[in-house]
Order: sequence, then structure tokens, then C-alpha cells
Amino acid sequence: MNKMGLEEYKGVFVFAQQVDNTLDGVAFELLGKGKDLAKDLNTEVTAVLLGSDVKGLADQLAEYGADKVIVVDDPELKEYRTEPYAHALASVINKYKPEIMLVGATAIGRDLGPTVSARVKTGLTADCTVLEIGDFPINAVAGQEQKHNQLLMTRPAFGGNTIATIACPDNRPQMATVRPGVMQKIAPIAGAKAVVEEYNPGFTPDNRYVEILNIVKAVKNTANIMDAKILVSGGRGVGSKENFKLLEDLAEVLGGTVSCSRAVVENGWLPVDLQVGQTGKTVRPQIYFAIGISGAIQHVAGMEDSDLIVAINKDAEAPIFDVADYGLVGDLNKIVPALTKALKEEIAAAK
Repeated sequence: MNKMGLEEYKGVFVFAQQVDNTLDGVAFELLGKGKDLAKDLNTEVTAVLLGSDVKGLADQLAEYGADKVIVVDDPELKEYRTEPYAHALASVINKYKPEIMLVGATAIGRDLGPTVSARVKTGLTADCTVLEIGDFPINAVAGQEQKHNQLLMTRPAFGGNTIATIACPDNRPQMATVRPGVMQKIAPIAGAKAVVEEYNPGFTPDNRYVEILNIVKAVKNTANIMDAKILVSGGRGVGSKENFKLLEDLAEVLGGTVSCSRAVVENGWLPVDLQVGQTGKTVRPQIYFAIGISGAIQHVAGMEDSDLIVAINKDAEAPIFDVADYGLVGDLNKIVPALTKALKEEIAAAK
């Protein structure tokens, strides 16, 4: 791509993921972030909606901040398949020339994002935790041009032990994937209507169009920890699968949900759906209990935005106490049941 062409690229685009005609929450979160970025660039936010018979979802995207919705509606896009979806999104980018393209780091987005970035010959920063508009290099370097209005993409690197800020100064669009739960959606704008533009690049099935023989939906009864207001989270220090009963009792009294650290999943005590952290889910409940969790940086990355953090750990030096609002040093086997009992009594008295 020649440098002269960069100024042709304008606007912040968001891939609005839908499955079975239901939009994924990450689409709304990215629109919220997209609005901030667009404001700094004095431009607008466009949602890109791919699917079959999905036009009806456009106004919902407008309610969450999309100024415009580009719809590619085709029977070939009914179910997610890499080839037709990559063809559709790459065609939209080549035609409309967005300056920024954001994609959710879902199972679909992690497949689609890199495929499309390679096709349109640009870079992609995966799993970003912060996105902002600024100068690059961040600090001016003698003899090197400092570019303004660049997308600065921040993500954990080297297993979360350092934070890297990455830019894509010489190619467009600047592409990033962001995990669900990291960005904030806006309060919906009631009655908002989208400006809809329909576009179809044409689809010619070839040998890269896989044939879907069968879709099996797993039936899960696990609560979605990303929606919980109160999380009672346990780590390796809980000691055993059976011991999680203590945490379940506390969660039940509070009307909360149990979650866990990576060590718990690796030990087979709880399913991966309940894991908080860099390799799990990013959560921001009103109250987060970290019980028997040491507080590795990878775990903290997934819960540090909780409104109130209460840590219980027998190790007074555990790093979890650095992020906790309240800390109790002691044996969780004694503290948790006592806390559950006291809360039960408080609640009964209040009634």
C-alpha cells in the first residue's frame, strides 16, 4: 500500500457478530469504544453486519452507537464459515476504506480477524485491553517522523508480564481484536434508527467453502460469570473440588455466582466457563471475592475492574492484596463459613 493512499481511509468500523440472528454482546462493547475513538478522530462509527436475513438487527446497532450500518446479506453467510465471511469483510474494507477495524476476540473473530488482515495487507493486534488515539512513536525520536492520530493498541505480552503498546502507522486499516467484557457499551439510545447501506460483493462458492454437515449446540447450565453482579471466586488455595461447597454456600447467601482461577480448571475442579483471567473471561462485578487466589497478573487482568474486591488468603504477601479493597489474612476454611453464617444472620435480621 503506498503511503499516499493512507488519507483515503476514514472512519471507525466494527464487525457486528451475530449468530442465529442474535447479536453478540461484544458488538455493542466495541461500538461503545468505537464512539470514543471516532470522537477523537472527528469521524463516525459504522457497524458491519454479515449474515442472511439480518437487516432487522440494524436498529439495535444504532441504539448502541452505530451511526451507519453496512449490511452484507446473502444465503452464503447464514452460518459462519471462514471463506465467505472473510471475502465479505475484506470486500467491505476494500470498498469503504475504514481507518480502524475492530473485531471481537470470540471464536469467530479470532478466525476472521487474522484472515481478513492478511487479505487486505495490514497488521492486526490481538487481545487488546486498551485502545486510544495518540502519537506514534509515543515519545518523539530524533530523526524519525512522529505521526499523529494513530490507533495505539495496548495488550499484555510475554505471558502478561509486560504491557506492549503497538501501532500500525504505515498500513490501513488499523485492526485490533478485543475480548468480550473488556470495553464498556453505552446506555442504549432509545428509538435510534440506523442509516443502512446494503452491499453485496457476490459469492462464488469454491473449494474453500466448507460444507457444514451438522451443528451441535452444547447444552450448558453454567451461569455466565460475565453477567454476575457478585462473584465468589476460588483458586488453588481452596484445596479441592469438594471444598468449593464453602464458596457455593457463600455465593448462595449473597445471590452470587461461583467463579475460579486457571489452576482450578487445570485441576479439573470446575469447568473452563467459570474461569476468570487472561486465558478465561474478563469480569467486572460489583463485588469480587478472591478466595485462595494468589493474584497472578494473568488473573488480575480479568477482574481488576470489579467495583469492590475482597481477598481472603493465608499468605499475607500474596499479590492479590495489592488490588484488593479489603483483605483478610487467614484460613479460608474458618473465614468463609463464619462469613456465610454472619451474612445469613444479617439478612434474616433485616427481613
